[in-house]
Parts: sequence; structure tokens; C-alpha cells
Amino acid sequence: MQPTFIRNHQYNYIKKQADFVLKTLRSVADRRVLETVRYSAELKVTGAFASLTTDQEHMLRAISSFEKAEDFQQYTSGLEPYLEPFPPITLKQIQKLFPKNKKMKLPDLQSIDFRYVTYLAWVDISTNKLFIVYPYEGQFIGVEGRLIPTHKKGYCLFCNRQQELAFLTVKIKPEIAAADNYASVGQYVCMDNHGCNQSITDISALEKFVLSVRK
Repeated sequence: MQPTFIRNHQYNYIKKQADFVLKTLRSVADRRVLETVRYSAELKVTGAFASLTTDQEHMLRAISSFEKAEDFQQYTSGLEPYLEPFPPITLKQIQKLFPKNKKMKLPDLQSIDFRYVTYLAWVDISTNKLFIVYPYEGQFIGVEGRLIPTHKKGYCLFCNRQQELAFLTVKIKPEIAAADNYASVGQYVCMDNHGCNQSITDISALEKFVLSVRK
């Protein structure tokens, strides 16, 4: 088996850069501009990783050498065997993350292709709650919050794309407070968690939010 090293958000970022290079090839005739865009994409793609082996770097740098749509398609498809999936998780582990929700709806783990998951999320329609599981430093963090559809489009906090949003409110317990004193944090996120995972290219906003509301 090939050693995996590309996380889902990095793969999305690579695809975004490949799409940009291809669009530039189709719309710009100036070779100097094209070479600049190619070089920039190469730097951005390799710069998205903290460390790379020589072979991995060579593989990613190929983004600057293609001319046709089929070439870019083969390039991104060829990277799929190197995708590092979401860490293995069981329903029992998920239940332990949300001990107060004994009857919550659980996700169908068998139907999920974890190669394309940055954060695991599902909605319990009966309670209008969004549940998020995020892997951080070898552990899973569970976040739950009330989901209120806005019926409006805007930019999602997690993937930064313009989509139909919901307002997510998460109760947090301040460090210095009475036992029953809770505050809440609210953010606008995608209604479509699957689409969000397919679009997220940077995990900084997601991680900052998850860590700020962790229990």
C-alpha cells in the first residue's frame, strides 16, 4: 500500500489550484502570465504541507506541467490513493462523546467514505441539533449545537464558500462561573455537511471554533 499523506482539506486545495490553472490556460494567451500561474500553483500546493518526501514533492509539483483537462483529471485522481482518511471511529466512541444524548440519532458509518471527511457531522432532525466530531492531537472532540436554518446564502465559517447557511449555537460553560451559568457561541455554517467537507481547504477556522467550544 502507498503511504498516505494528503488530508481531505489539502486534497480539496490541490483540486482548487488545478482548476485555477486549467481556467487560466483556457482564458489567457500570454505565456508569461501562464508560467507565473503555474509556478504559483506549484508553490501553493507544496506549501500546504509541513513536510514532504522527495517523491511526494515531485508528485505534487507536476501540477505545473499539464496542458489539457484530462491531464489535470488524471493528476487529481492519481492522488486519491495517498489520501489519509478520517481516523477510525466506532458508534460506541461517538456515544461516549455525547453522554447526555442517550437517544440521539447516530450517523451511518458504513455509508461514509472517510477519505473525503475532514470533520464528521450529522443532524438529528428530531431535536434540530448538529453533532460534530473532529480529530485533534490523537483524540476526538465532540461538539453539539442547535441548528436554525436561515434560508439565506452566505459564507460558511468552515469551508468559506457561499451556500445556504444555518445558524449554529453551542452552549459553553465559562471557566469562572456558577455551576448553572452557561453562555453560548453562534456561527453560520453550511446546511450541507457533505458539501462542506468536499469544499473545505483550510482547517484553521474549524479548529479554532471546535477548540473554543470543546467540553
